[in-house]
Amino acid sequence: MAITLVNPSGLPEIDAYRQVSIATGSKQVFIAGQVAWDADGVTVGEGDLAAQIEQCYVNIATALAAVDGSFADVAKLTIYVVDWTPDKMPLLIEGITRAAAKLGVTPVPPGTLLGVAALDIPEHLVEIEATAVID
Repeated sequence: MAITLVNPSGLPEIDAYRQVSIATGSKQVFIAGQVAWDADGVTVGEGDLAAQIEQCYVNIATALAAVDGSFADVAKLTIYVVDWTPDKMPLLIEGITRAAAKLGVTPVPPGTLLGVAALDIPEHLVEIEATAVID
């Protein structure tokens, strides 16, 4: 496995993700920001942040599978949430937890969460991009 996820001593241990990823593989994979579209381009979970996060993770898993990878190869995620406020954190965690359970992702790789004013269309509440390293 090309990615090792750790929570170093001296940094907070956060259940939702790991603070550091160590990449040792040779093939870097950059996945474009994924929104909550299904394979037909229909928005999944309109108005439901948790459902859209889950679909974004499913889409990332689909992209990874296409290049012989999996979430075990993800070094970092970047999550963009429309009109982010801290009170949305439970929905974010719910979506990640549902996706992790569905996809068998444990632990979740490090990530950056950014609040944005808008995405490509008004129905999209979240976009997630991934960087992976594959042996």
